[in-house]
Amino acid sequence: MNDQSNTITDLKQLVRHFVNERQWQSFHTPKNLASSLAIETAELMEHFQWLTGDESLEVKRDEAKCGEVADEMADCLAYLLALANVMEIDLSHALAEKMKKNARKYPPPG
Repeated sequence: MNDQSNTITDLKQLVRHFVNERQWQSFHTPKNLASSLAIETAELMEHFQWLTGDESLEVKRDEAKCGEVADEMADCLAYLLALANVMEIDLSHALAEKMKKNARKYPPPG
């Protein structure tokens, strides 16, 4: 799997299948998934907590550290996709609409 060959739908189905196989649907309420996403995001932040901006850019050059960051990012994405599944939210549409709002709120300089 890679970013070029998979759709968001593919990823949502991957997460849905994983959840269904384990019969975790009863645990996957919006509250629980949002809380889990926040926890995983905090775990991602820990990798950069005491680094300067320049030091944080160097993490990608350390294979082990970058792998740990990728794992945390995958956890965040999995919870976000699971939440989108439960809430029946089309993430592509949601992002496109939010970017329109952001463009109005933060117009380019000049």
